[in-house]
Amino acid sequence: MSEARIDQAAPGELRLVGVLDFNTGPQLREAGGKLIGATTGDRVLVDLSGVEKSSSVGLALLLAFMRDAKAAGKTLAFRGLPDDMRQIAEVSNLTELLPLEA
Repeated sequence: MSEARIDQAAPGELRLVGVLDFNTGPQLREAGGKLIGATTGDRVLVDLSGVEKSSSVGLALLLAFMRDAKAAGKTLAFRGLPDDMRQIAEVSNLTELLPLEA
């Protein structure tokens, strides 16, 4: 199992990688919120292509990042949503709420 992390990949772009579960969620939540608030500009893109596996915690994390961005006055988009996260979003009827970018 890999270590999960979120970091700045480029200006206005964050990268989330690893396994998203109950063990990694709290640390990612805190770090992601800080990075979103510190991002310059009014738009943040979160690249999820490095996520190896996700439980429902991953989806809750995305929703929390959306709240963080809104509170900071920024727009947010997600790119590279993994299949397991997409399936959880579909079952939960949350797919339409997620700002997904191709």
